Amino acid sequence: MTSNLQRPIVIATRESRLALWQAEHVQAILQSRGHTVQLLGMTTLGDQILDRSLSKVGGKGLFVKELEVALSEGRADIAVHSLKDVPMDMPEGFELACVMEREDPRDAWVSSQYATLMDLPQGAVVGTSSLRRTVLLRALRPDLKIEALRGNLDTRLRKLDEGLYAGIILAAAGLKRLELSHRIRHIFDTDQMLPAAGQGALGIEICAGRADLIDALKPLAHSTSWLAVAAERAVSRAMGGSCSMPLAAHATLSGATLSLRAAWGDPEGASTLVTAQTVAEVASLEQAESLGTQVAADLRRGGAH
Repeated sequence: MTSNLQRPIVIATRESRLALWQAEHVQAILQSRGHTVQLLGMTTLGDQILDRSLSKVGGKGLFVKELEVALSEGRADIAVHSLKDVPMDMPEGFELACVMEREDPRDAWVSSQYATLMDLPQGAVVGTSSLRRTVLLRALRPDLKIEALRGNLDTRLRKLDEGLYAGIILAAAGLKRLELSHRIRHIFDTDQMLPAAGQGALGIEICAGRADLIDALKPLAHSTSWLAVAAERAVSRAMGGSCSMPLAAHATLSGATLSLRAAWGDPEGASTLVTAQTVAEVASLEQAESLGTQVAADLRRGGAH
């Protein structure tokens, strides 16, 4: 096919190895469809601030903001994001043009010494800066010591290899995309570690109203993944979700039947979780989002806040 866009599509991307993989993945697909595609590498505030947790310095939107500025100034046309890093409410003037087929959404256990989380001795140190993972870990192993772990994927693995942690928890998707599956000792069942909303999915953001780009990106959209993450993100949105929210949400689609589960924990309080789930037929993003709002209401009734 021949592109009807008159100039190259420019992808704004962070310069971490995983972000570049994601941008190059989209670039390759678009080029195979006849488009000319260039990358614009950028360092975001989220990449620069490594000494504090994201929840204390502005949330995961710090990974997105500079890319959005490049879009609004016309220096770039699209931005490729790990969807779990994208704030639940898009800023005015931007829209999610498509969600691509999802990689494994689960969490992975990475450790040099211990095959599973349950093999850890009492009081062992586990690394994560995710409040979601922290509350889920505490529910599984309240005896463990959980310490902050920031940085890109390679930085986190290096800190593990330096012996700072007995083990760390990472998204399986990132490890698989960078051909680091050999570092995974165990993939958590979703009954143990419920994933973050959007985990494993890539979303493509554009300036609102770019019909030419929506048309070009349409073949990259994966409707099943989009419906699932729409439901998950709606849970988080209804809960006021950000990375300072200790919240998990995960949906699966079988035919037209969407199953949605969510969990919330108090990072300062008891290790018990508030959980909610529902199953319903969905045929549109609006129906999926409505299901997410319903599950959020169930969480709040159970004591989540």
